Amino acid sequence: MLAQLTFSQTLHATTHLLVLFPKNRALPKGLPQNELLTAVLKRRDMKADELAKFPVAANTADGMLVTWAMLDDDKDNFAQQVQVRKALQLLLDEHPRKLSIVMLGNEQQRQCAAEMAVYSAWVNGSPLPVHKKKDERKPLQKIMLVGSVDHKPFDALRAKASGNLLCRELTALPPNELTPGIYRKRVQKLARGNGWQHEEFDMKLLRKMGAGAFVAVAQGSDPEDAAIVHLSYQHPKAKQTVALVGKGICFDTGGHNLKPSRYMHNMHEDMNGSAVALGILLAATQNKLPVNLDCWLALAQNHISPKAYKQNDIVKALNGTNIEVIHTDAEGRMVLADTLTLASRGKPDWMIDFATLTGSMAVALGDRYSGVLGNRDELVQRAVSVGKQCGERLCAFPLDEDYEAALDSKVADIKQCTLDGGADHILATRFLKRFVEHDVPWLHVDLSASRCEGGLGSVASDVTGFGVAWGLGMLQTG
Repeated sequence: MLAQLTFSQTLHATTHLLVLFPKNRALPKGLPQNELLTAVLKRRDMKADELAKFPVAANTADGMLVTWAMLDDDKDNFAQQVQVRKALQLLLDEHPRKLSIVMLGNEQQRQCAAEMAVYSAWVNGSPLPVHKKKDERKPLQKIMLVGSVDHKPFDALRAKASGNLLCRELTALPPNELTPGIYRKRVQKLARGNGWQHEEFDMKLLRKMGAGAFVAVAQGSDPEDAAIVHLSYQHPKAKQTVALVGKGICFDTGGHNLKPSRYMHNMHEDMNGSAVALGILLAATQNKLPVNLDCWLALAQNHISPKAYKQNDIVKALNGTNIEVIHTDAEGRMVLADTLTLASRGKPDWMIDFATLTGSMAVALGDRYSGVLGNRDELVQRAVSVGKQCGERLCAFPLDEDYEAALDSKVADIKQCTLDGGADHILATRFLKRFVEHDVPWLHVDLSASRCEGGLGSVASDVTGFGVAWGLGMLQTG
């Protein structure tokens, strides 16, 4: 619930108060709890403008917890989001039921501060599921705003927060609670609740169709509950159709090239790309965006078994390409290959795939950026620009043709990958490009920022939901 109150009403209605104001050398006039803040700064030997780096919190005499933070207009959206999130977290750590936010400054500054604070409160005020005998965390139920702002943007922010929360909830589920079969049932329920068209390509049908790349990965699992799931959202005023493709490996052992325990930990999160695509679809639906969306989810597991695919196997993909298997832990590009073919055969105006695909992208960027590559320079440039605007930052990588020489095979049309792993994020994208038909404009997002210890941007949890806000931004500017 979101409410607008006067400051006097807020003081009587809240136990947790966030105060946001523009950067200045001195504290602004009329600042709530000014005397208390002055005393806190004196005790900590801080200057007023240091609040632009370090939010502070203190309790009033009657027990209300107040947090103050300065926002620097000269900093980019990401930096301001981090500042708001850190200030909010000082309050949300106590799991309040109600929260008040005071915004100071000119009209634009108040609006910007309110939108960042409300969105961050929504995505962080609902705890992700945990499995404890006693969970004392309570969800945030009410946000009260003090200061004149336009409330129209909040419906869109609420939809974006819903998409982010769905993505993070799915990603955080343990692997025994989100097998491909369970995932498919959850998706069916979401489709019914949101009016999406829904169809599934199960293993029997995929074998019949000749989707050998997907089947090669999924055949090692028992039961064979893997599938490619297709969801559609239609808008009567849509002027374009966009395809969203998501890698949904619900657990990745590495197959016969078994991962060591250090690298197998958190591999239940290897389905994050599918959760990002679902989160965008949900947010776009709730926001009633005038665009047609086709969402393709490649849901499978990469297990080791006598049936599992092996090094040096040669498999034929849906588009007829023969693939030489080099490393069974490069399964993501295999399931995406056939899924991209299906998605591109629908001839969308453009398409995006999301995947926690390569370790080399994480080596290149760490966990604070994700990488983007594509077959249209202008689309890649727009992707980077939208990332700066929304605070989910992307770094562009080259996709030049001469990289593909490393994937030449003596016994098949293409190698799945190389054994040395150099520039694997680029080679993986060159591989995927082979399966995009009809020269559909296409972006590949390698989600190295799907998990960031301590949070990222507006999001406080390690699982970030990176890509949902960016994907919505791309749809809105497309």
